Amino acid sequence: MHRRDFFHSAAMGAALTGSQAQLNAAAATPARMKAGTQHDSSDDVLPVLAALGVEHICSTLPSTKLDDRWSAEGLTRLRERIESQGIKLEMVPLPMSSNYISKFENPGILLGKSPERDREIDGICQMIRNAARAGIPALKYNLSILGVVRTEPTRGRGGCRYSTFVYDKAHQDPPLTEAGPVNDDTYWERITYFLDRVIPVAEEYKVRVACHPHDPGMPRDKGFRGVHTVLGSVDGLKRFIETHASPYHGLNFCQGTVSEMLQDPGKEIFDVIRYFGSRRKIFNVHFRNIRGRFLNFQETFPDDGDVNMIQAMRVYKEVGYDGMMMPDHVPHIEGDPGGRQAFAYAFGYIQALIQLVSQEA
Repeated sequence: MHRRDFFHSAAMGAALTGSQAQLNAAAATPARMKAGTQHDSSDDVLPVLAALGVEHICSTLPSTKLDDRWSAEGLTRLRERIESQGIKLEMVPLPMSSNYISKFENPGILLGKSPERDREIDGICQMIRNAARAGIPALKYNLSILGVVRTEPTRGRGGCRYSTFVYDKAHQDPPLTEAGPVNDDTYWERITYFLDRVIPVAEEYKVRVACHPHDPGMPRDKGFRGVHTVLGSVDGLKRFIETHASPYHGLNFCQGTVSEMLQDPGKEIFDVIRYFGSRRKIFNVHFRNIRGRFLNFQETFPDDGDVNMIQAMRVYKEVGYDGMMMPDHVPHIEGDPGGRQAFAYAFGYIQALIQLVSQEA
């Protein structure tokens, strides 16, 4: 059976309890979300993504510095190469990754050092201009000093390994990062300094810039290695989007990371999606699940965590979200180097849920 026919039949079967009139009405207003990815945009992978129905992507990082690959011409070549496979380039990452700051591509921004941070911000602004000239509508970035902090993985379904974080088991050694003590006020000053210079350029060139939350959030009164993760709570993310009001300033909404901020993600995540989604601040979604809660969680397969992902997809539809739904971190399966089988599983899961909610009135 053709893949599209299979998913369509499955979705219709699930909806047979409704009347034919309801089904017809729902089919006329399909959900606008689409499966997406961010992990590989190489020529050998693009046909595989197209075959799996992943027709919208965020590319891999063009370059860590403002060179020819970040020129308008270089970005145009990137977009045209991807589009030649029938895939739309929706987003490109800026060289502001989730790496620990010693490996950060633009460390001056978060170390708060001028004139280094001013030169780095000027480079980011030029990348935004060039993206607009190349017809690329959005960019994503991180404002993380710590990077992604995890403890020892734990065993999951079938013996796979789930990425895990338990705050009480995390080693804070050395006790400070090279950024030194960074309290709330210091972190917000550096974030605001960046936004005040970057968001006006994004507005002028009509390029949306999407920031990933801090992963994971840390205790408000303690932080981690001297750093207070101000974008590691829902209140912090609310403050962030309000710091510089603009339709071009929003979130790379990692549902997994936001779930990690909550005491009861299985109940609380839906209202968080509604809050940011209704304000049009969700620019793309990392659609992943966790088991656990704040300061103690595992990253699971999408159907093996505490969040009802069917209900989550319904809420994205409810708020009118029309962007990419991406797998993010996937469990490690023995014999699956690079996680390609795990990602394929996640793509199929996302495609099925999108088609399911498309058929619902």
